[in-house]
Amino acid sequence: MKEIIAKRAKVVDASGIRKVFALAADLKDPVDFSIGQPDFDVPDALKDEAIKAIKAGQNKYSQTVGDKLLRGTISEQVKEEFGWSKPAVLVTSGVSGGLLLAFMALVNPGDEVIIPDPYFVMYKHLVNMLGGKCVFINSYPDFELPVEKIANSITDKTKLIVLNSPCNPTGVVYSEKQMKALAEIAAQKDLVVVTDEIYEKFCYDGECASIGNYYDKVLVLRGFSKPYAMTGWRLGYVAAGESLRDVVEEMTKIQQYTFVCAPTPFQKAAIAALDYDVSELVGGYRRKRDLIYEGLKDTFELVRPGGAFYVFVRAPGGRSTEFVERAIKNNVLIIPGNVFSEKDTHFRISFATSDEKIEQGIEILCKLAE
Repeated sequence: MKEIIAKRAKVVDASGIRKVFALAADLKDPVDFSIGQPDFDVPDALKDEAIKAIKAGQNKYSQTVGDKLLRGTISEQVKEEFGWSKPAVLVTSGVSGGLLLAFMALVNPGDEVIIPDPYFVMYKHLVNMLGGKCVFINSYPDFELPVEKIANSITDKTKLIVLNSPCNPTGVVYSEKQMKALAEIAAQKDLVVVTDEIYEKFCYDGECASIGNYYDKVLVLRGFSKPYAMTGWRLGYVAAGESLRDVVEEMTKIQQYTFVCAPTPFQKAAIAALDYDVSELVGGYRRKRDLIYEGLKDTFELVRPGGAFYVFVRAPGGRSTEFVERAIKNNVLIIPGNVFSEKDTHFRISFATSDEKIEQGIEILCKLAE
């Protein structure tokens, strides 16, 4: 029979996540540590802005590049933060949409893309679909930015470096010193850096450093899904300095023939979101971080997360999939580390759930480890 499925589709492996959810299909009121989305709702003031836009008839396509006022507001914030004189801004259908556009605009078959391991699951599959080669840089056991290893892995085929801080799945926040050191290496080799900063509001122990402060050949990707619980609204943006304006223009062209534009009424609400104070919500997640870390640290090996809402925990005996299956059978839904890594020694917990569920999950997991 003639093969009808494209080769690019077959390089995407969803088996790890599929297996978890197949095992969890019959769970009743589980402790769900799997979902990477806030357990709070979109703030009412921002809902009202979206409703107002819908009722005012702002429901048609926006410009492909995004709403003019939203882009202007983002541009002013980017200028202030990074000192870029004329930033290029593109509003995207979530940071996920921005990642797809960025990789499509940059990665040719055979290009090498440097990715610290563990990593957000999309990076690997997007690079593979485009015919690129992932160069995974081991950051175990502390998950800090492996600057020296990255430097030693750069070749003539290296096209870009991907950063994610605060990181999914580890919750680690890279330091200013690490960002500066990597910026120097990227500048020496004239490499593009794609920095995924979707969790930049979720920093618990001080400000989050961005490589955009130290290097201009950077695509900064940020979004509204995590800080404002707008996961279903599909809104993000990419910002870049003058040196990558042409890349953003290519991304915009590709968006024209794929996503067309981000959802228009939600773009109107995003204008208000940019000035909305989420510090109280983030403070609640800082407390959840402390709750889960203190509850697990005496039983498991884990790094205290400095941001996001994840913790990456070493499974007993370093056998992640086996432990995940046992946890699911005991009504706790966690994700095996091989979904986010070339290793399968850890499991990911999302603590974006109620304190009651966190405490319940801690008790079950600790008993299983014993």
